[in-house]
Amino acid sequence: MPTPGLFDESAQDYLSARVHSSSGLDTPGSPGSNLSRSGSSSDLSTFDSLNQDAFPPVDRLTIFDILENFALPQRLERMQHAIHDNAEKLRRQRAKLANKALAGKNNIVEKWKKSGAPVVGAGVSSAVGEEQLDKYRRRMRVSVERLNKRWSAARTPTMQEKISFVTAVLNIFISGYLIGGHPEYFHYWYTIQLAYFMPVRWYKYHQIGYHYFLADLCYFVNLLLILSIWFFPQSKRLFISTYCLAFGNNAVAIAMWRNSLVFHSLDKVTSLFIHIMPCATLHALVHLIPAELQASKFPAIYTIKYSLPSAPEHYHLRAMVVWATLPYAIWQLSYHFLITVRKRSKIAAGRPTSFTWLRKSYSANFLGKFVLSFPESAQEPVFMAIQYSYALLTMLPCPLWFWYRWASAGFLLAIFTWASWNGATYYIDVFGRRMEKELAQLRKEVESRGGIKSPEMSGQDGTGAFTSPVGSPIGMMGQEGGVGKTTGLDLGPAATALDGAAAATAAGHRRGVSESSGDGEKETTQVTEGLTVVNGQDGKKAV
Repeated sequence: MPTPGLFDESAQDYLSARVHSSSGLDTPGSPGSNLSRSGSSSDLSTFDSLNQDAFPPVDRLTIFDILENFALPQRLERMQHAIHDNAEKLRRQRAKLANKALAGKNNIVEKWKKSGAPVVGAGVSSAVGEEQLDKYRRRMRVSVERLNKRWSAARTPTMQEKISFVTAVLNIFISGYLIGGHPEYFHYWYTIQLAYFMPVRWYKYHQIGYHYFLADLCYFVNLLLILSIWFFPQSKRLFISTYCLAFGNNAVAIAMWRNSLVFHSLDKVTSLFIHIMPCATLHALVHLIPAELQASKFPAIYTIKYSLPSAPEHYHLRAMVVWATLPYAIWQLSYHFLITVRKRSKIAAGRPTSFTWLRKSYSANFLGKFVLSFPESAQEPVFMAIQYSYALLTMLPCPLWFWYRWASAGFLLAIFTWASWNGATYYIDVFGRRMEKELAQLRKEVESRGGIKSPEMSGQDGTGAFTSPVGSPIGMMGQEGGVGKTTGLDLGPAATALDGAAAATAAGHRRGVSESSGDGEKETTQVTEGLTVVNGQDGKKAV
């Protein structure tokens, strides 16, 4: 242990000064540097700037210090060998990459020759080949731009979806506020929304050819409710029919048609509205508004609700079913003759209806197999009979919903929870899987159009799509001595001519993947805005 006062732990041994290179090899330091055996990186410029008292006296030098300095030539020789080996590896790697790129280019040219296409190669010019190459480049540019637009449109929320999301959330807030605070105004709120949603639904469905769905029972029920509220509030039979159809077939259709509370989709919000809002409106009119208001504005509701059990207007289940069957029969017969019969040719040509949709959607379950087991001419009457039976079953608990407030509220809560669950399923499961399917479809279209493999966002070796493993941009990697160079081919401007074979290199876009000549490694294709790049696992870039 050194004596205090002569030198401390940080004292430098100038006879054994050395540094560590970045490659891990020890290199000798200059005589004037301040580097110790421990690899300290503190630097003093010259020997004269050092404090002479900081060095040990000569009598304290050991044999190990002298032997260590004798080993300096061996270290220098090892360092020179390592530098030479690294340079040789770099040259071999560069030559390997250039040879593979050149072999891939030659392989593409040979295959193009075998296919009978005109070849434009080193020193060979062909007007026909150039024209075909330009046509192919333009076609691929248009295809990639169209596919990118479709994918961007599928990912980017539109302004309409944002507005639909905000209005749907506000709709729930306002509806809840009115039901809890001012139920006497809820039917106004329902009417205003219906006046907005129905023209939009009619316009949208006409655009996509779904306007036959507008003749379904759910729209007919909303029409009956408007008539009962604003035109015939004294009609007890109209009101009780509307109530049974709304709380029966219309409400249970949320489960049948899988209505979902998907805030950003105006179509799904509208579908949920036409099924659940009539029930909410009738619940407010029957159970929440005061009796005085019922007597003055809705005499039919007041008469039925406060009638004696023995009175004829005190409707029980049988009377409810009978009077609800009458408007249902009017709707069913009108639908059959005006849609199914008169529009049979258009339906056969592919125009969808609720019957064709249900027949296709439920073809795999027992009910669908039962309907399809009949001859085609008898399938529609069988379906109509099943639909009426289903309507009767859904009407059975309607007296319970009408006469008991908390039962009605519980039923509304149940169907709203069901719609919310469907919406959660859509957002978490369906929406995410749909995005994956759209991406897979996009890749298949790219394959079918250009014969290329699935696009990836980065190379398989973890490098970026536009850089080589050592950071070289596409088209900048080459070989010393003019052995060969590769370059990226842009789908817009003409490719840069290298070695007189630019057009032959561009022909590789016809397959999209250059075959690897030696190791058979798989290559992936990066498709971006108007650019196709082939990335290999070992960092080669070829087009």
